[in-house]
Amino acid sequence: MRLLLFNMAMDLDDPLLEFVVYWVRALAQRVERVHIITMRAGRVEVPENVRVYSVGKEKGYSEPRRLIEFYKILARILREERVDVCFSHMIAIFSVLASPMLRAKRIPIVTWYAHASLTWTLKLAHHLSDQMVVSVASAYPYRQDKLTEIGQGIDTDVFCPDPRKSHENPPLILCVSRLSPVKDHPTLLKAIWLVRQSWSQPFRLVIVGGPASSRDESYVHRLHQQVKTLELEDIVAFEPPPSRDKLAAWYRRCAVHVNMTPTGSGDKVVWEAMACGKLCLVANEGFKETLGIYADDFLYTYGDSEQLAERLKWVLSLPQTERSQIAAYLTQQVKSMHGLSRLVQNLVSIFNSVKHSQNTTGTAQAAKSS
Repeated sequence: MRLLLFNMAMDLDDPLLEFVVYWVRALAQRVERVHIITMRAGRVEVPENVRVYSVGKEKGYSEPRRLIEFYKILARILREERVDVCFSHMIAIFSVLASPMLRAKRIPIVTWYAHASLTWTLKLAHHLSDQMVVSVASAYPYRQDKLTEIGQGIDTDVFCPDPRKSHENPPLILCVSRLSPVKDHPTLLKAIWLVRQSWSQPFRLVIVGGPASSRDESYVHRLHQQVKTLELEDIVAFEPPPSRDKLAAWYRRCAVHVNMTPTGSGDKVVWEAMACGKLCLVANEGFKETLGIYADDFLYTYGDSEQLAERLKWVLSLPQTERSQIAAYLTQQVKSMHGLSRLVQNLVSIFNSVKHSQNTTGTAQAAKSS
């Protein structure tokens, strides 16, 4: 199997997208060759059977020049190499741009998309792709006629419990998330204020993450202002996004992880926290299957700070025996549903399926024309 892969970035120094490099390493063990065309490249360490080509965003190339670079790189790969399948990860525009050339070569396209935004680009990519894949079906906002749910791909060798460490005392409430309006941090801060008003035990909150772009800077300022207004400066702290190894350490320190993202998109940090043996309160019903028998306990209504506050007090009051039992269950759920090995297995199976389907269709058309 020779794979052509499109993605947004290949950069081990990007805390939001470094996981893609590890996905590529895992895929490279299961296929003969991987050619990657990425929007932006930084520090990259990949196996010998992987080649990375950037269209030049990291060099400051304009959009027209990046478009030219994309087609130059794609044409060279298709001219010089055999490609069996194209996998486009969270960059539907590349699926659209490449489709004519790939169709001419009878190369099937598998596109990953997990986001609440329904754009014309996604609709077109859906039409042009042979298969759409997503972590959980609720994170895909369009028709599901081509959709397969394949899990999130959490590296459970990195994100795993550490039996030598217990959560901090006083207990730490953790929220790992980029600082963007869709993440609904104001609801969490209001809930923290409510907990403080009605609960006598000490605790603190750490929000780990940063703005995705300069457009979110005003949102970050409003969050800091809300902390001051609610007089929470002594128990609320903000930390920048860390590398994945340090992120795993953050998860292990907390008593509970909170995610306020609404239903309609995935958020891998929840599965990472669960994989580390941490209890997670979520507003996104896409996590229902992973939460399993505990879904009713750990789901709260999006935007409801009062309900979130009550759930936080309940979680912080759980006996250690019950906490450990729930944590072990959630860790196993992530391994079986969203582990990296399962994701790669699912992807390779889909690649083989669309390749076989394309070959069968081509053979039938050739026989018909003759």
